[in-house]
Amino acid sequence: MSLDEVDDLRDWLTLAEKLGEVRTINGAHWDKEIGAASEVNYKRPSPPALVFDDIVGYRSGQRVLTGSTANARRLGMTLRLGTDLDDRRLVEELRTRPGEWVANAHRFAPREVDSGPLTENVVTGDVNLLDFPVPQWHEADGGRYIGTGCAVFTTDPESGTLNAGAYRMQVQNDGRAASINIEAGKHGAAHVREWFAREGRAPVTVSLGHDPLLLVVAGTEVPRDMSELAYAGAVLGRPVEVVRGEATGLPLPARAELAVEGWLYPERREQEGPFGEWTGYYSGSTEPVLTMDIERVYHRDDPIQLGAPPGKPPHDYSYMRSVMKSAMIQDALVRSGLPGVEGVWSHEAGGGRQLLAVAVRQQYAGHARQAGHLTSQLPSAAYMNKFVIVVDHDVDPRSLNEVMWAVCTRSDPVQDIETISRTWGSRVDPLRAPGLPPFNTRAVIDACRPWERLADFPRVAEASRELTDHVMSRWPDALGGAR
Repeated sequence: MSLDEVDDLRDWLTLAEKLGEVRTINGAHWDKEIGAASEVNYKRPSPPALVFDDIVGYRSGQRVLTGSTANARRLGMTLRLGTDLDDRRLVEELRTRPGEWVANAHRFAPREVDSGPLTENVVTGDVNLLDFPVPQWHEADGGRYIGTGCAVFTTDPESGTLNAGAYRMQVQNDGRAASINIEAGKHGAAHVREWFAREGRAPVTVSLGHDPLLLVVAGTEVPRDMSELAYAGAVLGRPVEVVRGEATGLPLPARAELAVEGWLYPERREQEGPFGEWTGYYSGSTEPVLTMDIERVYHRDDPIQLGAPPGKPPHDYSYMRSVMKSAMIQDALVRSGLPGVEGVWSHEAGGGRQLLAVAVRQQYAGHARQAGHLTSQLPSAAYMNKFVIVVDHDVDPRSLNEVMWAVCTRSDPVQDIETISRTWGSRVDPLRAPGLPPFNTRAVIDACRPWERLADFPRVAEASRELTDHVMSRWPDALGGAR
């Protein structure tokens, strides 16, 4: 199978297995064992994807997949960039792609079809989400979460613009409902509020197993007036096929594995959480969350759930988020007109959001500080960002060791650290006190050589690139081969 032939999660899995990128675990229990095994896997160098089968209490073939985009090779495959990319080549391939995908998305609106593999089974009436092996991912979670690698679809009631978001979903009422925890500042939350004001309820559809590309686009910020499905179509180079939900009329990926549709009501809420979040903490207490009354469940025979549980980094999608956010932020900086942008990296230690490093080639006084403040408030970077560190072009922004070396040797804590208060935070911030609005504070750290000392700043004690290449080519076996 070639990359061009990948149309759904099963095709993706077949190709990943062919590439040696998948491991199978049989006999795990849905109660914490799937989550713990996945967590152990994320900490491995270049972790493989894991398929869980023969799950305790469920028949063989009802599988759960985790770690789908947790290394460069599979993320490159998912983004249709190639099947043999390493970290550096993946970043290079992505350098201008987000802007191109945004520019081309209007050409790839989803294409509606009458049926697809998703409609092999349609369950109405007495639905039960626990007919599927929904994991309890973390030891202290408040329940079983069917929505981690999901795509939650909402629409603007005025324009009809579709949004897809990866919002966590806890099974409620013994499997008959699911709460959807949407951050107030997200596009999906705005759609729901507008539907409530207009009709007193909001239609929602959710895909729970699909080509991991949909997880990527649902979990990153695309422009508000753009459909994530059109964006995914631009990545694929062809429209995504969708079927219309019979109850709500909202679309669902026709080749998805498992999906639900129903309605949200302002007063319909269930206690939700706690949940191990991407910050690495059980950040929130139990609180009432909007809960979906499920009218229909759609699924293929023996559907595969796509799991993407967060947790203390590195977690399931922290690598994917780091790569995607880095590419999107760098592209946005270049498009803003800021000169001298050499690289951007959104570090996994900050969950791919909270710690950004930006490398610039300084061209004028104030350039570094401008880059830092601009980055801190870009739409693609503003949510939950806490630290922006600006470094010179000779520092690799992907290396946390080099970035912190620059902070220690090129920044003065009094002069070079500036803070911005009351910025866009999150309810999952462990520093937020209960009941307070989700503001946060962020710091811009100028870790570049001082502009006025560029000419006489001490020289770095490091072999030149030419000398390094020379010795590596002379003794490749001992030193790791030529770069």
